[in-house]
Amino acid sequence: MSATTALSGRHALVTGAGSGIGASIARALAGAGARVSLAGRRREPLEAVAASLPKGAAFAVDGFDVTDGVAIGRGLDRARAAHGPISILVNNAGEAPSASFERTDAELWAHVLAVDLSGVYNVTHAALPDLKRHGSGARLINVASTAGLTGYAYVAAYCAAKHGVVGLTRALALELARSGVTANAVCPGFTETPLIDRAVETIVAKTGRTTEAAKAELARANPQGRLVKPEEVADAVLWLASPAAGSINGQAIVVAGGEVMAG
Repeated sequence: MSATTALSGRHALVTGAGSGIGASIARALAGAGARVSLAGRRREPLEAVAASLPKGAAFAVDGFDVTDGVAIGRGLDRARAAHGPISILVNNAGEAPSASFERTDAELWAHVLAVDLSGVYNVTHAALPDLKRHGSGARLINVASTAGLTGYAYVAAYCAAKHGVVGLTRALALELARSGVTANAVCPGFTETPLIDRAVETIVAKTGRTTEAAKAELARANPQGRLVKPEEVADAVLWLASPAAGSINGQAIVVAGGEVMAG
């Protein structure tokens, strides 16, 4: 089986697929032959990603709010109508607003957990019947973060949510093991995405540093001295989605140049 047909006939749904890591994951899965449903809130970026993929390989599912059960159900129905039952689910949607813990009020806390943790629960719960019916070879892949394995200042809510995603992934891996469905998490470090662009803007606004200096500060966390590329995260997801990863289950795969070493 060639690299371009490894996922032929499979339907992958990717949340937060309109930019950054989600868009790179969609391209990687489509490049391996999967039919990809691009889920997100806004249509325009989803259509732009779809246009970059082979004709007929992608379907844009806009209005997909991971905090809204009705929107999720409607979106999944549209995705199934386009590509059939889902056999690969990639939970990638997320937000990472920055604030000290003292300035993290209940509203901000609830919002981050609703998107980054409950959103994973909501979409997985709704799509799980499809994954279980597919059985052997079905994949649940959650994009967590190194913040799910260690702590960072000024993103307490994000750290709490991503730790929850890793814990949920491990619990599901055990519950689903005999069904043939595997559940794994990918934990990127600081990655060149719009999320990091917003973090850089915050650093610049609060410290007066230049954009280049702010990016360099984030890159220093990586022993390789650079930001991770979205395509590198997508490659890890692609491997977990492939038949070759059938025995990989309940793992948190770190893509961070050695910044965090999972034991």
